[in-house]
Order: sequence, then C-alpha cells, then structure tokens
Amino acid sequence: MIPLDLAALGARADAMLTELAAISAEPDRLTRLYLTPEHRRAADLVAAWMAAAGLAVREDALATVRGRWEAPSGTRRTLILGSHIDTIIDAGRFDGPLGVIAAIVAVDELRRIGVALPFAVEVCAFGDEEGVRFPTTLLGSSAVAGILDPADLDRTDAYDVSVRAALATYGCDPEAVAAARIAAEDAVGYLEVHIEQGPVLEREGVPLGVVTAIAGATRAVVTVSGEAGHAGTVPMGLRLDALAAASELVLAVERIGHAGAASDLVATVGRMAVRPGAVNVVPGAVELSLDVRASSDAPRRAAMAAIAAAAAEIAARRGVGIDIAVTHDRDTAPCTPAIVDVLSDAVAALGLPPRRLMSGAGHDGQAMAMLTDIGMIFVRCRGGVSHNPAEYASPEDIGLAVAALVRAVEGLAEKERERR
Repeated sequence: MIPLDLAALGARADAMLTELAAISAEPDRLTRLYLTPEHRRAADLVAAWMAAAGLAVREDALATVRGRWEAPSGTRRTLILGSHIDTIIDAGRFDGPLGVIAAIVAVDELRRIGVALPFAVEVCAFGDEEGVRFPTTLLGSSAVAGILDPADLDRTDAYDVSVRAALATYGCDPEAVAAARIAAEDAVGYLEVHIEQGPVLEREGVPLGVVTAIAGATRAVVTVSGEAGHAGTVPMGLRLDALAAASELVLAVERIGHAGAASDLVATVGRMAVRPGAVNVVPGAVELSLDVRASSDAPRRAAMAAIAAAAAEIAARRGVGIDIAVTHDRDTAPCTPAIVDVLSDAVAALGLPPRRLMSGAGHDGQAMAMLTDIGMIFVRCRGGVSHNPAEYASPEDIGLAVAALVRAVEGLAEKERERR
C-alpha cells in the first residue's frame, strides 16, 4: 500500500475550499443558491478542477457537474463520489463543498499513485441539496438516481420563477432529465465525505466517523388563514389573528419535538412570513416552514400526525384555516453494512478508531440510496457548529478524510474484483 501525504492532501483541499467559498451572492457572507449566477461560477470552477485532475467533465440536465475517470477495462460499472455545492444563506464553507473537493483530490491522488480500478469513478457536484431557493430538495441527486418527480420542475421560488425556467436560464435542458440517470446495474455504490454537523466526534476526540444511517425528514409549508383587520377597531374577542394561531402551532411543534427526543426526533419552524405585515393591522395570513426528522420513520410519521392534530384543534378553536402542504418526504436511509465495513477498515488503516454514528442531517445519499449502496465519512467539526459561518474542520482532519476515501475506493475495488 503506497503511503499518502496527509498534510499535503489536507492543505490542498483546504485551499480549494477557501477559493470556492469566495464565490457568493453577497460580499460579506457566503450565499450560493441553486441555479443562480453564483452557482454557475462555482460549477465552472469545480469543472476546471475536475478537468485538471484528469476527469472527463460534463453537466447534466439538473446542473450537476460530473467528472468521470474511466476504467481501463471500459466497463460501465461506476463508483459515484460527491456532495453538493449549493449553500444556505449565510453559510459555512465546508457543508457540501468538502465532499466534492475531497472526492476530486482523492481521485487525483489515486491516479497519481497509479491505482488501476476495476470500475469507473464519477465525481458529482450536486445542486439543491439545501432546498433554500425552491420548495424542493435533492433535485440533482434525485435525477442521477432516476427518482426525480417531474412535478418538482414546476415548483417556483419567491419570485415565481420555476425550476424549469431557472434551468433553461442557467443553460441546462430540463427535458433531458432521463439522461442524467445512472443505471442501477452499473452502480457500484455512492460515497460521500461530509462534516459531522454535530459535536460527537469532537467530544470524543475522534477526527473521523463512519455513518450508519441518514435520518428521515419531512418538510412542509404551513399556511394559516385568518382575517386582516384594523388593530385599533377589531375587539380582541372578535379577531381571527393568523399570527397568534401560528404562534400556538409553533409552540405545539416544539412540544411534540421534545416528546420524541428518545427517538432522536427534532421538529423545527425556521421561517415565518406574516401578511400584510403592518404594525396597525391584525395579521390575516401567515406562511411558515416545518422540518421534522428522526432516526427512524415511525416516530417522524407519528410526529407529523400529532402536528396535524394540533393544527386542527387550534384552527377549530380560533376560527382560522390551517393547511399543511408537504413539500419533501424522505425515509430514513440506512448506509449499506458492507460499505460501512469498508469505510471502517479504511479509517482503521489510518490508525484511527472507526467510530460509527448516525446522521441527523439530510444528505444527497438519501436520494442515491434509491439507486445503489451508500456510505458516508464524517469529519469532526469545531463545536459541532454547522449552517453557520463559524463552521470549521481542520486541514489535518480533512487530510485524514481524503486518505480514508482513497483507501475506501481501494477496498471497494478489491471487493469488485472478488465479485467477478
């Protein structure tokens, strides 16, 4: 086994992360939403890095940048590596891009040391993992997995621009979605490197972890419909105050989340829009977001049912309407045991304990699990902070993650040869 220069791998990846993080819609914070001019610039930079690493580069119908390293045998069997390059608003620089850059650096290292693989490797830089611009998520990985719902192309952003129209403006052909799919029989598996987004690894003093499952998630848009009225003339007892009703519902969501803590249940309202939004008007309508996750599907579904029941009770008592429209629903995605073992062996080969843990955050692996076997490597992040500019993983830990990915690809190659 050829030794790897961990420091060099980490330093190179960290420099690329810094360069990519400079591409933002805002000068003072990192914001790079799906199918925006900033996404275009980031995609072009990633494509250039892929080409420099010797990969054949293309962009599919959903704007996923894909770099392919063909196998010497010409087989269609393909190992997929990657993550996403879209961000939240006011993001950190590691969530998503780390997985793309780690994959590029790992493949370049495999080529440099002359590893011959029995399968092709395709690095994917997905978009829409964060689901910030449109009421969708995982569009890029869903297209590669062949599970994209065509109706999602007609969903619109806050400016009434549809995904379909945004893709056309971006330079993609939304009618060519089918061509983005990788055939299931050709897929060897999917591997992703990602910061943990939690405090477990840091608390235990462990730089890397191996993911066992990705928590299921349900997202919804909740609309509360009351009646706007003059703040000075509508008596308190006659008001149909949509914001007051929405506030009750927010507290109910929090209560239900606390009640399911034993199942790793979390329930969040992260966004609320009040209409008409004037200081002297009783709110007539409120739209709010809902995000519910758990380590298994039954508690999440029970929580959604409990939230619906609470909404119905609040609506009846207050005389308002409450509509819950689910925009995203993904089951828990277990990582494939055989791949978990390969990743654990790769981590152990670096002299590290192969700590196994689940992911409470969603990832592109949830879509890719509908296509093929999946596995993830977590990287320790400072303070467990993520979705925040303070997000940080050290170059030393990143170097270990790239090296683990290299060893994991070699391990899967050995298994592929045994399969034949």
